[in-house]
Formats: sequence, structure tokens, C-alpha cells
Amino acid sequence: MRQFLTIALNAFMELVRQPIFLLLMTASASFEIFLACINYFGFGDEPKLIKNSVLAVMFLAGLLCAVLSASSSVAREIRSGTALAVLSKPVGRARFLLAKYFGVAAALAFLTYVNLIAALFTTRMAFDAYGSVDVPALSIFAGAVALAYAIGGFTNFFLRRVFVADAVFSLLFLLTLAFVILNFTKKDMTMMDVYKGIDWRMIPASILILFALWILAGLALACSTRLDTIPTLAICSAFFLLGLVSDYFFGRRAEAGSWWASILYAATPNWQLFWSGDVLNGETKIPWRYVGLAFTYVVGYAGAALAAALLLFEDRELS
Repeated sequence: MRQFLTIALNAFMELVRQPIFLLLMTASASFEIFLACINYFGFGDEPKLIKNSVLAVMFLAGLLCAVLSASSSVAREIRSGTALAVLSKPVGRARFLLAKYFGVAAALAFLTYVNLIAALFTTRMAFDAYGSVDVPALSIFAGAVALAYAIGGFTNFFLRRVFVADAVFSLLFLLTLAFVILNFTKKDMTMMDVYKGIDWRMIPASILILFALWILAGLALACSTRLDTIPTLAICSAFFLLGLVSDYFFGRRAEAGSWWASILYAATPNWQLFWSGDVLNGETKIPWRYVGLAFTYVVGYAGAALAAALLLFEDRELS
């Protein structure tokens, strides 16, 4: 168990220290805020458009992070010989692969959490054609991001610490603090009663997106045992696009009794199970029971993906 935790923690810290991880985290969160600062002229549906767009940005950023993280954790270590050095110790391949997956899953949870904070910002900042940009919220968010980068630069210059890791953890803490401050800040900058305009349904919606990303991480890890980054990205993108239309292409035929459609429908991840944009357009809440049922689907599918990854990795030549 100690070896498992050590490998998982090392994989997580290695991913957090990657500049692309900080770039994805900052760019995705900032783009979500940008979506809440432009005029759509959507005839009163601007908040709905923003919520759907924010979830899409969260999903796509997580897809790219899952592929890059899996390739960095497995494919690059196989290519550089690090995996061979680790497996020369009394560490089995199954333990090594599972620990890498948990490290990648933790990194995706970090990314999704920061995107969730930005998404909650956008539900407060969204305005219709008669509104205006929420300058206090925009200033608080921008100040938190700038301060996080300043802390990373300070610790790197004076304390010789890793800039990227310190900036990531500072961004995580400061955005959380900024959101707490935002809850007590009205749009006219007076610190009075708690603002009621935040849509808390974004929390279960973001958790469902995280579940989908964990499935993608399992698929990316399976591909990374044999392929490099670009082929892995192509295959995961194909699974992503195929999963979006699986209900249309396979679901209907499976209900009609087609055996091949039933097999393909079961083998293809159904992303519609994790997409709650339609629910957010109304006043309906997302039941936590549904989130729990979605987690069981993730456990089953990610377990199957990791089993396939172990089969591909078991006879992989590492020398």
C-alpha cells in the first residue's frame, strides 16, 4: 500500500509541475469568465447559454488534460526508461498502472475544481441584454489569478521552489478564497447580505463532468501503454465524438433488438449520462442519487478500461 501511495503521489506531483497543466487550468477558467462578460442578445436565455458553454469548456479542457497526463505518466516513462527502473523494484505492473491512474484522476479533480469555481463565478456574472458586466466579480477573479502567479514567481525566485506547482496550489487556494469573498459582495461593491444569484446546481453538474473525465483517463491510460501522445489524443477524441452520438447510432438499434448495436452501445461510453446542460436550463435539481448511480457506471467502465490497459501493458517490452 505504501508503494502504491508513493507512486500515485509522485505521478500527481509530476503532473502538477507540468507547465501545460497550469496553462490549461488558467486558460479554461479564464475563458469561462470571458464567456460571462460578452453580450449574446439571446432574448433572455443568456444564462442558459453560458452554463452550457461553461460545461463544454470544462469537458474539452479535461479531455486534453486526461490525454496529456496519461501520456506523460506512462508513455513518456516507458520511453525514457523510468518505468523499467520502477518495475525493477518489487512493484507489480498492475500496482504501477493503477497508481498512475489514481495520480491522473487526482490531477483531473484539481482541474475540475478550479473550473467549478470559475463556473460558479459565471452563474453570478451572467447578464441579459439589459445588464452589464459584473465588474466586482471580474476584478476579484483577475486579482486572485494575478496574485497566484505572483506567489509562484516569488517562491521560485527567492526560495528556489518549483514555479508551476506553487502557482497551481496558490491558484486553487486563492480562487476558493475569492469565491467566498464574492458570496458577500454585491454588484455595487457593498459588503452586505449574501448574494443569491449563484446556481449551486453547477456542483453536481461538474462532478458528473469529472466522472466522464475519469473514464477518458482510463481510456487514455490504456492507449498510452502502446502509443504516444498524438495517437492517444486521436483515439480518445474518436471515443469522445462517438460517445456523443451513441444514443442515436446504437441506442435505437439496440432497443429494436440488434445484437451488434447492443454490443457497440455497451462498449461505447455514453457521455449523455454525464451531461446535465438540459437540466440546468430549467429549475429542476440534479438528484444526488443520480450522481451516485453515475459513479457506479464510472467504476464499471473505468475498471474495464484499466483491465484492458493491464492486458496491453503486461507483455509490453520496457527495455
